[in-house]
Amino acid sequence: MNIWTLTTLLLACGCALLHLGWRARHRTALAEVAGLNRLQALLKEEHRRESEREQVRQRTIFDGMMEGVALLDQAGRVELANLAFRRLLVARDEMQGRPLESVVPRPEFDELLRLLATEGQAAGLEITLPGPPPRILQANANRLSGGEGSLLVLHDLTRIKEVERNRREFVANVSHELRTPLSLIKGFVETLQDGAIENPPQARRFLQTISKHTDRLIYLIEDLLTLSRLEGGKIVMNLQPTQLADLAAQVAGDLEAKAQERQARLENHIPSGLQAETDPERLQQVFFNLLENAIKYGKTGGTVVIGAKALPGGGVEVWIEDDGPGIPEESRDRVFERFYRVDRARSRDTGGTGLGLSIVKHIIQAHGGEVWVNSEMGKGSTFHFTLPDPGA
Repeated sequence: MNIWTLTTLLLACGCALLHLGWRARHRTALAEVAGLNRLQALLKEEHRRESEREQVRQRTIFDGMMEGVALLDQAGRVELANLAFRRLLVARDEMQGRPLESVVPRPEFDELLRLLATEGQAAGLEITLPGPPPRILQANANRLSGGEGSLLVLHDLTRIKEVERNRREFVANVSHELRTPLSLIKGFVETLQDGAIENPPQARRFLQTISKHTDRLIYLIEDLLTLSRLEGGKIVMNLQPTQLADLAAQVAGDLEAKAQERQARLENHIPSGLQAETDPERLQQVFFNLLENAIKYGKTGGTVVIGAKALPGGGVEVWIEDDGPGIPEESRDRVFERFYRVDRARSRDTGGTGLGLSIVKHIIQAHGGEVWVNSEMGKGSTFHFTLPDPGA
């Protein structure tokens, strides 16, 4: 083999080796590019998933807000609304993309957007939506930066307004209930001071009236304190096994004199041995208030029946039935309200404070039970309450 042949062979081998090296590097580069592409795809997919998770998280927070929130565009169309917004407006149809006035055709919302357009960055109105039940909303609108639309926020004030109304009514009722006996007491005292005390028969009658209205004030204050403690959860129920028939018999005995005044007969039909886990002192007050009402409003010479039965799922149901005039249908859901009276004049004549049934309701609810009334005009009323089994 001459030198040229050997040189040619060496050059050929070198070229082959260079080609093989280049191909190997090319394959490595391609593999690296493919790996980078796969990594980029994985990162892109992870970013997409993270974006979706963030959107879900933000939507969950948005829909979990107590306030109703909606994003409106410049034309007043709804771009986005949370669940509370739709719930407060009782919107059953899809509202996205629709003008607000077509979602809730209320002039107050038009006025709110008009105020926002004329007054600048923010506007607010109190809006009452018809029911049932009617709802009172505080609507606040704020312009978004750049004028690209507005944010509408609804606060439900219904419960707050109801509490405020109840507080005002309560204060007015307490003032009235205190003023009436105090005015009578003051009047009779002044009459005695003006000379009636020199007339013994008349003076005794006036003093009896003063004593009667003083007792009424004491009962009212005691009931107010009891109700306040019950509503504030400051009374702890001391539950223990209670023989219901025995407790009812004890209360009936305490009210026997009042029953005789009305010539009423008290019948205790609670089965002997029937018991429940109760606070006997508080349950005694329940029996007393319900029995006293049944005697007051039942027929003269009528019958008041006390009954009870065990419930299939545990616990007991107790009822007290009278044969009085009955309760009008529109009053049956309200008789357990503070100071509510079906017949105000008669209630005051019989010395009621207007708090007895409200106290009954709170005591039974503190036991975990329910209380209700069934009544038919001309046929009397039956008050029911349940006492659950704590172990059920």
